[in-house]
Amino acid sequence: MKKTCPGNPFTNDFSRRGFMHVGLLGGLGLTLPQFLRMEANAAQKDYKTREGVAKSVIQIFLPGGMAHQESWDPKPYAPSEYRGPMGTIDTVIKGVKFSEHLKHTAKVADKMTIIRSMAHGEAAHERGTHNMFTGYRPSPALEFPSMGSVVAHELGTRNNLPPYVCVPNVPNEFANSGYLSSAYGPFAIGSNPSQKNFKVRDLNLPGDVDEKRFNRRRNLLETVDHHFRTLEESDSLDSMDAFYQHAYKLISSQQAREAFNLSAEPEAMRKRYGMGQPGQRMLLARRLVEAGTRFVSLVAGGWDHHDNIKKGISSQLPNVDQALAALLGDLDERGMLDSTLVMVTSEFGRTPKINATGGRDHWPRVFSVAMAGGGVHRGLVHGSSDALGGEPETDQVSVEDLAQTVYNQLGITGDKELMSPGDRPMEIVDGGRVLDEILVKKA
Repeated sequence: MKKTCPGNPFTNDFSRRGFMHVGLLGGLGLTLPQFLRMEANAAQKDYKTREGVAKSVIQIFLPGGMAHQESWDPKPYAPSEYRGPMGTIDTVIKGVKFSEHLKHTAKVADKMTIIRSMAHGEAAHERGTHNMFTGYRPSPALEFPSMGSVVAHELGTRNNLPPYVCVPNVPNEFANSGYLSSAYGPFAIGSNPSQKNFKVRDLNLPGDVDEKRFNRRRNLLETVDHHFRTLEESDSLDSMDAFYQHAYKLISSQQAREAFNLSAEPEAMRKRYGMGQPGQRMLLARRLVEAGTRFVSLVAGGWDHHDNIKKGISSQLPNVDQALAALLGDLDERGMLDSTLVMVTSEFGRTPKINATGGRDHWPRVFSVAMAGGGVHRGLVHGSSDALGGEPETDQVSVEDLAQTVYNQLGITGDKELMSPGDRPMEIVDGGRVLDEILVKKA
């Protein structure tokens, strides 16, 4: 039996393809080479089709189904069994109220558009989540790409940073690249930014590898690469070499590393966002879009409150409130809000009536989405639900409408056709319309 040295890729039996997956670069893992394939492919495309108002998107997803009645669309004048156990607070928009636990966001509501008339027909978590991440209803015949992956495919990389990042991990199967190449999938940071000594696994050299050793490994890699080149014939060898070159460029790029370096933020700024998970995730999202990432997706909390909704909301919403208000204020102060589209979504809303256990059940027939920046109107409420929060009353908004609007602001044409498996053309969004009424008109 052949003896091997654990952890040494040169003493194991492997192919050139396997070698790339070993992670000789010091812990790069699979996600980075996939990103680099995307970057190489991007170089072959013409992305300058249309200049978008928004340069980046921060998608804040509240998994489980956030109750619109206990957040963006309270019903203070409804009977108590519909109104629920929470109070309300006035916002800076005249006549508009939020939940009592959105006191910080209420003060920056004049930077936001609240859509109170979102609706779709999927009452299961998985199907509702699929809708909100892809803009499509689920299909057994095809896996649709997430909005983040479409953005990566259409716009490519910027400043050597992954175009699509999930914080901290890929939140669900629908956040992936679907029928697009896995090269357009999300770059997951792998750990919570609220943890002490937070580091991104793929952008930090291992503790035993300094810059000199890193460069020696590069030379060694080039030698082995030459060896494999003499053993295999493949049309992709040249592009694979490019992936390695880009990998070294990224891991050695101070700009890329600094984008993930939360410790570089002043302590006062970190506390402004809040030191819990929502705050540090949103602060990292701001750093990433500031550095050049195009689409950042993060999750905050869990909102499936079938029981005791008062306790669930009271324990989680204040942290999200603090973080979101800080994010919007921080982006605005830096002059970034107009070019960064922030959206707060959930897979659906909750039933109009409180149930027997003090909670609310799944309800996709109407719910709310909060948006800010990226060319969206400031201080606007779009659409409304009826008096009991059960149905859209005015200006119903579909999942397709929302997706069309997000893509439009990025300069992506929603009815453009992409090629799915079997060379079947698929529109980026099938139907829907751009919500012009929530967008700032160009001069």
